[in-house]
Amino acid sequence: MKRLSKRVIVCCIAVAFIFTAAVGLCVQALYAPQAVFATEGELKIVLDAGHGGIDGGVTGKNTGVKESDVNLQITFALKVALEKTGFSVALTRKTAEGLYDTTAKGFKKRDMQRRKEIIEKEKPVLVISIHQNYYPSQNQRGAQVFYGDNNPKSRSLATVLQTNLNAAYKKQGVKARNCMFGDYFMLKCYSAPAVIVECGFLSSPADEALLTDDAWQKTLANGIAEGVMAYFTEQTA
Repeated sequence: MKRLSKRVIVCCIAVAFIFTAAVGLCVQALYAPQAVFATEGELKIVLDAGHGGIDGGVTGKNTGVKESDVNLQITFALKVALEKTGFSVALTRKTAEGLYDTTAKGFKKRDMQRRKEIIEKEKPVLVISIHQNYYPSQNQRGAQVFYGDNNPKSRSLATVLQTNLNAAYKKQGVKARNCMFGDYFMLKCYSAPAVIVECGFLSSPADEALLTDDAWQKTLANGIAEGVMAYFTEQTA
């Protein structure tokens, strides 16, 4: 058998390198948001951390942790997860404070109106509002996603997010839940698909322990981010 010349060997290596690089670019394009949902410019998602300030929401059964704080922590984790996949993310609430200018009567209405104004300004392709659940009985567990009728695709988004969150909670021995319709302000304040994600029950000591854990917050955030990618892929299938 004849030996290959150095020139031939170099050419073969170059071809192999170019092929590998091309495959890498194809894979990167496959998982980029713009590749699965055709639109002009970057895809922006608005994340809304529910409650804030004197409106702390529900509180943890054992620790007394405020829902508003847990909401913000999970929202920050979700922002990181979504940005890693190439999305642009805007937040309605970035601090522990609410979005009202004064705590005088009507502050809640002003807070909600301010969130609506931020969403309208950002013009997102999706709106995801993060909350925590509560129930008189401690045996209620797991995440539940709500959708409205502002956009026909809201239910599709809720369905895929619910599937991912059910999968995460299944590993904790929690039964699956179904996404549900909800008549809430945050689900109808803008035309883009919108969902409210109740990440778990602070009335359940078991869920509370998870929801206050950094690792679990990241697990939920990653599950939601993966669900968002699955949603966009589904829309172009």
